[in-house]
Amino acid sequence: MFADGQTPAGRARRVERTPRSRSHIWATRTGLVLLTGLAACSEAPPPASFDVTEASIVELGAAMDEGRVTSEELVERYLARIEAYDGRGPALNSIITLNPHARTSARALDFERGATGARGPLHGVPIVIKDNYDMAGFPTTNGSVAMAAVMPPDDGFQVQRLREAGAVILGKTNLHEFARGITTVSSMGGQTLNPYDPARNPGGSSGGTGAAVAASFAAAGMGSDTCGSIRIPSAHNNLVGLRGTSGLSSRDGVVPLSYTLDVAGPLARSVTDLALLLDATVGSDPSDPTTAEADANTPDSYVTALDADAVRGARFGVLTMLLRQDLEDEPVARVIDAAVDDLRQLGAEVVAVEIDGLAELLDSYVVLSHEFKFGLDAYLAEIPDAPSLAEILTDGRYHPDVAERLTRSNAVDTLDTDEYREALGRRDTVRRRVVETLDELALDALIYPTMRQQAAVIGQPQGGDNCRLSPHAGLPAITVPAGFTPDEMPVGLEMLGRPFAESRLLALAYAFEQATGHRRPPASTPPLGITLLEELP
Repeated sequence: MFADGQTPAGRARRVERTPRSRSHIWATRTGLVLLTGLAACSEAPPPASFDVTEASIVELGAAMDEGRVTSEELVERYLARIEAYDGRGPALNSIITLNPHARTSARALDFERGATGARGPLHGVPIVIKDNYDMAGFPTTNGSVAMAAVMPPDDGFQVQRLREAGAVILGKTNLHEFARGITTVSSMGGQTLNPYDPARNPGGSSGGTGAAVAASFAAAGMGSDTCGSIRIPSAHNNLVGLRGTSGLSSRDGVVPLSYTLDVAGPLARSVTDLALLLDATVGSDPSDPTTAEADANTPDSYVTALDADAVRGARFGVLTMLLRQDLEDEPVARVIDAAVDDLRQLGAEVVAVEIDGLAELLDSYVVLSHEFKFGLDAYLAEIPDAPSLAEILTDGRYHPDVAERLTRSNAVDTLDTDEYREALGRRDTVRRRVVETLDELALDALIYPTMRQQAAVIGQPQGGDNCRLSPHAGLPAITVPAGFTPDEMPVGLEMLGRPFAESRLLALAYAFEQATGHRRPPASTPPLGITLLEELP
């Protein structure tokens, strides 16, 4: 990957890395593990009855430590849910590839736990990754049939970090093809469905990860965000998602969409789980020069920042421009109005905010559309027999949904234009104005709906996109479940803060999450009955 505004000259050579020394926090929250068909009792249930539905990373780790379940058994439980609900049942179609080595990896991690103890909170925990992440031995399809044979040479940086932390990579998830859309349809994976209403889209481009995590096909998952691709599927699937400060996490080994705007990171069912994944994956990486300042701005653990009372005394600014723009925005806006009331009741001050000229500053996709060809071709040029964008267009092996965007980007001949330079310059202006507003009004965060409209019916255009502020400013933004529309579709509340203010945003989101409890599982993927579980292969 490349520094902001730098023209790519090819894929960066990976460097040998040793596991990073970090403090891992073992949380001790109490809670009941969900059981299938059994009442809670004082004795630990036998492993056969352990239900992974909605189980947190902390709960999974505790269950493995106590011998109530093994990592290998967790893999089997998640695979059973995938079999029941991704290929059958509502047929969510969230997974592109399952890892046939997952059981073997889990078995080895179980042996290691017994012999020397757990490496940390992610030891033996099954997760899924978006299929634009490089994983050695598997193609990185980017959702495209045209890239079905693209075999990367090694793991991407964050995948390597997850393996070092002991996570089990269960499989790779569907995405909007080339990450160029927000409804998650691709020639490789087809259309992914939203588990809260399978007639609707799951958001995108990380919609496969969003649907899979919401449906408890894994403990959590990884996605990428160029203009909302982590936050939109998180909002549509009642999840927590963070777009970190530009440069917080390495994009090495993630297929580029825009090397100026791309970030990569986790989607999870809780703020705690998100913080645990961040602990394992953030940090400086020589293969991604944008991360040079990451280590200096990263705490020992994000988990220590979580504070159920963080909202008390905090100041939020509702960015009115991003709340209501069209009549169709009203159902979501009312949910956000209620969230604002909740914040006030929790002891926060909330004020209305406008930033002069912001709409015009955000009205541009020039950086993304111009950089796409150069970043993609540089990535593909480092992999033997991989096609270029021009060859993909000539061959025609891509979904019609992305045809116009691919063609437009392929027509860009150079980045040496006034239009491109002006678009890059806008980012500095946006960041300056946002930070000045936060400082002048003494705000902890700006807030607004992640999406102004609920997930659209499949085949219909998705409106209400608020994705651009965070990437255009390079500032961190977290989305947290805020409630449901009258159609019972999830709504996300987004909080945006200062550079490298992830700890503060996580604390605020955690306090809101703990006080409001809006996370609930989708009805289309309930816990599997023990009989059904035993019958599945």
